[in-house]
Amino acid sequence: MSTTLRQLSQHFLDVNQKRYHYFSLTKAAAELGDISRLPKSMKVLMENLLRWQDEDSVTAEDIRALAGWLKHAHAQREIAYRPARVLMQDFTGVPAVVDLAAMREAVQRLGGDVAKVNPLTPVDLVIDHSVTVDRYGNDDAFAENVHLEMERNHERYVFLRWGQKAFNRFSVVPPGTGICHQVNLEYLGQAVWHESDGDREVAWPDTLVGTDSHTTMINALGVLGWGVGGIEAEAAMLGQPVSMLIPDVVGFKLTGKLQPGITATDLVLTVTQMLRQHGVVGKFVEFYGDGLDDLPLADRATIANMAPEYGATCGFFPVDDVTLGYMKLTGRSNDQLALVEAYAKAQGLWRCSGDEPVFTSSLALDMNSVESSVAGPKRPQDRVSLRDVPAAFRASNQLEINYALKQHHAVSCRDGRSGQQYQLEDGAVVIAAITSCTNTSNPSVMMAAGLLAKKAVMLGLKPKPWVKASLAPGSRVVSDYLASARLTPYLDKLGFNLVGYGCTTCIGNSGPLPDEIEKAIRQGDLTVGAVLSGNRNFEGRIHPFVKTNWLASPPLVVAYALAGNMTLNLESDPIGEDINGNAVYLRDIWPSPTEIAEAVQMVSITMFHKEYAEVFEGTPEWQSIHVSEAATYDWDGSSTYIRLSPFFDGMDKEPKPVQDIHGARILAMLGDSVTTDHISPAGSIKADSPAGRYLLEHGVERGDFNSYGSRRGNHEVMMRGTFANIRIRNEMVPGVEGGMTRYIPGNEQMAIYDAAMRYQQAGIPLAIIAGKEYGSGSSRDWAAKGPRLQGVRVVIAESFERIHRSNLIGMGILPLEFPQGVTRKTLKLTGDEQIEVVDLQQLKPGGTVSVILTREDGSQEVLAARCRIDTGNELTYYKNDGILHYVIRNMLQ
Repeated sequence: MSTTLRQLSQHFLDVNQKRYHYFSLTKAAAELGDISRLPKSMKVLMENLLRWQDEDSVTAEDIRALAGWLKHAHAQREIAYRPARVLMQDFTGVPAVVDLAAMREAVQRLGGDVAKVNPLTPVDLVIDHSVTVDRYGNDDAFAENVHLEMERNHERYVFLRWGQKAFNRFSVVPPGTGICHQVNLEYLGQAVWHESDGDREVAWPDTLVGTDSHTTMINALGVLGWGVGGIEAEAAMLGQPVSMLIPDVVGFKLTGKLQPGITATDLVLTVTQMLRQHGVVGKFVEFYGDGLDDLPLADRATIANMAPEYGATCGFFPVDDVTLGYMKLTGRSNDQLALVEAYAKAQGLWRCSGDEPVFTSSLALDMNSVESSVAGPKRPQDRVSLRDVPAAFRASNQLEINYALKQHHAVSCRDGRSGQQYQLEDGAVVIAAITSCTNTSNPSVMMAAGLLAKKAVMLGLKPKPWVKASLAPGSRVVSDYLASARLTPYLDKLGFNLVGYGCTTCIGNSGPLPDEIEKAIRQGDLTVGAVLSGNRNFEGRIHPFVKTNWLASPPLVVAYALAGNMTLNLESDPIGEDINGNAVYLRDIWPSPTEIAEAVQMVSITMFHKEYAEVFEGTPEWQSIHVSEAATYDWDGSSTYIRLSPFFDGMDKEPKPVQDIHGARILAMLGDSVTTDHISPAGSIKADSPAGRYLLEHGVERGDFNSYGSRRGNHEVMMRGTFANIRIRNEMVPGVEGGMTRYIPGNEQMAIYDAAMRYQQAGIPLAIIAGKEYGSGSSRDWAAKGPRLQGVRVVIAESFERIHRSNLIGMGILPLEFPQGVTRKTLKLTGDEQIEVVDLQQLKPGGTVSVILTREDGSQEVLAARCRIDTGNELTYYKNDGILHYVIRNMLQ
């Protein structure tokens, strides 16, 4: 038998008197040819293929195809990628554990061994999505919000504690610790992974997939990772490789330095805008250039975090001295630092000054040209220069449905806390939130916010009474260094008291606005704003009554809380008056680079050691949760949080043949950039919605509804919440916002869920029609699960975002793209058409599929749609009715 590339590449490395075995790219190159100019991210994939070569899932031809990528900076080949670990947060983690528990039930019913349903790779689940800003603006806010979180989510946390005991290699970071991506960056990520294999210690690049789209934040540490849907992550943890096409890699060259007063937030918003315009969906982005020499790792993390916003699979930064400096600061061991440096240099993964890898395409940015910016009002890629924000607000306001008929008049209010009278107007900033791992992981912008707050307080400035301010860092370390720099009291004085360690406002857990504010918004039909240091600002996401949402750096969040209105130009208009009545401008209170640098020096290794010493322990309240140690879960039929999912009901050991789709009706016809938030909202549940009615019918008081995100373990709530976003616009019901449709025949207007159930009772399959970038945003598996339970069989769009396309296939829904130049508009679709999708038995990855449209008058039109099942493995999953069905059937063999 000939020697395999895997065998040829085996080598060892001695570091600090310890020997590590590894799969050498240099040795493999002796057979493959020179691969030194492969992008560093592609070298990580190459090592992965070498290590897993078995001539079944990974073949020598796969490895040679990846090496041959250099010839054209492109390769059309499917590969099987196996990440070292899986990262989860609780909104996606709970339904994933529900699926695993349901899989055990299915395996048991079909006569298999339930012990096979166990993670084969390490899984870390960080509880960070459940804390809500119910209390704010005082010293007790944090403790009260934590208490409310534990009280509301007790059922969910009992379930997760059971999962922690029932599944191998499954760890849970308890609530109140931090945001998963920041915990990953500061503690879990290792840059180089190593494990014992018999009597050998084997090292390889740290890699992962995560059930949150911002998993890419870890790319800043030289760790290749990206977000996937929960169902794909579940398959990965059970040993199923991630099927992917060898990606194109876009190089992004950074040169120069940021000017004084310009933040990492301004930089990432500029990068996001540039990459969206370039087009990087489904591609890797790798950063290079001498500008990286002085770019702090925290700034790199901000850029990597927003890869989903610029559309890329990942935003990769290679390992270098900056990486090692950050790992040392955050408390990684000296042995680990030595291994990372030695391994990266031996494998050609170390970034050297002047490196110029081969890229599919490239673009460049001189960081000296970056200006102060925000993004909004509805998409993170829509960067707006600070001086242009008033004009951008007015322009967006005029695009509102029925704008010309609205009054938009100021409303008199009285502050419920202070009794102060004020006028609430269009443009009012009603939420100002320092939140999200995107920015709270960065000491420079957090210290800048604290310093700006200090200067404002010293001058006598106060936030406007209508602003709900909050501080929710992604790590307890942030509180330590703000306290060490003596900046906490000034943030508190302006209302930015600590409310929790979690995602809060960025994911829609902004909590209720004061009653007088909500009443005034409705009464005056006002368009108000939220300013947050987050990564997502999609309409309807932050708060149901807030139509415009603006992403900004933490110091700008504080500044807007002081200014109080989006119609002010912060570059030229005063943001308040000092105690003597003199106008104060933003430039008067903006901290200098020297002041920020001196404050950042307060961050120390002891803070990280202290906060991560017992990261898995949790509070006494968490530790007191006692659960069964049974292999299968004891489902509570009365629970409104955790229910046995129906996805495997009626499943047989062998898949049924794929059936053509006949007589499908259009459930919704949607425009461009429809996000997974539109499809499956994470925020509050309205009492008069199908989900709200379900909860009321099951004895849940309105005040205990919690959020859609927290109820993802209950399919009954989630299928009712599908397409229930209050800002979604179904073109079948023009002029209407919210989850409504027309039931055909009869043209009766009703909730999308109610129509779907009627169609289901009649045995009629359903279709979704959409524009460009369908499914952008969060890696939300319920945005595929919900439509599946509503009876959707096919989605026909102009284009798909990467993760959602994969999730649809994982749930047995067929993603098709209109032919080039054809859209719902060119076809003049009304939503009354019937749809046939035929010859599905001959389905091929990337092939064409015949779609027959039958109009009301009986005329027909045939489209040659493009099948967006991209790989052979994905086709196998589709034929099995979903990826988890395929995994179960494999377990039964």
